[in-house]
Amino acid sequence: MKNLRRKTLAAASAATLGVGLALTGGLAPAAATGPDTSYLVLAPQGANTSKAAARVAAAKGTVVATYDQIGVLVVRSTNPDFATQVAGAGVESVASTAGLGTALDEGETVEVSAADVANATGDPTKEPLYGQQWDMNMIHLPQAHAVTTGSANVVVGVLDSGISSTHPDLATQIAKDKSTSCIGGVADTTEAAWNPTTSDHGTHVAGTIAAAINGVGVTGVAPGVKVAAVKVVNNDGYIFPEAAVCGFLWAADHGMQLTNNSYYIDPWELNCKNDARQRPVWQAVQRAIRYSQSKGVLNVASAGNSNYDLAHKITDTGSPNNGTPEERENLTNACLDLPAEAPGVVTVSAVGRTGAKSYYSSYGLGVVDVTAPGGDTRYRTQGAGPTTTDGILSTTFNTATKTNGWGYKQGTSMSGPHATGVAALALSAHPGMTPGQLASFLERTSVALSCPDGVYNPAPLHPDGPNAYDATCSGGARNSFYGAGMVDAYNVVK
Repeated sequence: MKNLRRKTLAAASAATLGVGLALTGGLAPAAATGPDTSYLVLAPQGANTSKAAARVAAAKGTVVATYDQIGVLVVRSTNPDFATQVAGAGVESVASTAGLGTALDEGETVEVSAADVANATGDPTKEPLYGQQWDMNMIHLPQAHAVTTGSANVVVGVLDSGISSTHPDLATQIAKDKSTSCIGGVADTTEAAWNPTTSDHGTHVAGTIAAAINGVGVTGVAPGVKVAAVKVVNNDGYIFPEAAVCGFLWAADHGMQLTNNSYYIDPWELNCKNDARQRPVWQAVQRAIRYSQSKGVLNVASAGNSNYDLAHKITDTGSPNNGTPEERENLTNACLDLPAEAPGVVTVSAVGRTGAKSYYSSYGLGVVDVTAPGGDTRYRTQGAGPTTTDGILSTTFNTATKTNGWGYKQGTSMSGPHATGVAALALSAHPGMTPGQLASFLERTSVALSCPDGVYNPAPLHPDGPNAYDATCSGGARNSFYGAGMVDAYNVVK
């Protein structure tokens, strides 16, 4: 799969065995110890975790987080035989999450200079940089804002790398009392914990959803709603399964109606429930998503940046194995891109400024529900003008200099928050919809886009090769590239 930037986790160090002293009267050999490793331990569906917790203790593990709502424990242990010893009554499945961290595919940020901000002229919102937000006109935002900019009663959980609480376009938009870090699977509500440390990805996403109309920079799709930082990306850029589980449950239990998810879980792009190592992750994440839906949360997820047909899974080369590329073949549709392919999740592909599928955007008939602007800079590589004008402009935070700003990114990570913002406007205008009703409404109000004829070749002069991003669209009014069509902010509020 192409265009996925990866980081790899180093292989876990070999377990070291404690050496007992052979003294007269002999002391017993010290217990074997290994690396301090995280595990997901699942109790049977519907059961509480008390029996599982007892087995964890007996197997020399420490419970660091208990999620009785879904029967999941997050555990750490240095016992190299922990997974074997914890199995038994009260434990349905267990898996180490070591090596299961997925590097956030955040792409490059092209920052806007201070001079550009000072000299920009905003229209029609009086935001200085609105004139460069081509994406907002594409979804008819000015017309929607004439009806509503959203309700402060709607809170969107941004499951990402944190949100800068000092950004002038976001400082008034963050529900600080609902924000947390879920790194390690454990909630930490201190403000420093949920602020960004090594990535501006979450800050960019949050700005697209809800940047304030305040005459400072850009506008969000739904500037009247609130966003909550739910940090699931650690300082090395990885999303571990236990952090995602924590994030979904935190959003569900803290009054959020929507979450935005611009990542996938597991180092492989596809998580196979028939794989013994992956099954507990699949089960835990599915439980967390179902629980959040039962609490009134609609989860929105990006389709991915691999130009991959998620409806026809054959191979998965999206992840290296400890630095060595490895390929899985003969996959089935039991292998899912999580959370994008979990039932009930709204999956979003990306389009560029022309309205055509972005060259990198993954797709799939029956998988993609809607599409939204994500940017497509390759269209401009052979033409005049800066390529940044075909990216998505939003709020940024320079983690090196610790300064706030604005900049361009592209990806389905940028299209997802457009759809989430439109859903937030819909819920503001029509409160009380269930997640299922809201998802259906978002699709029914989208503007259908037709498949291009023949093989889609968005960038024949692309440096990766003339056919590197070829793709074939299938379906009719609802199709594999665009799902039900382009989200429309005005259609959901009028």
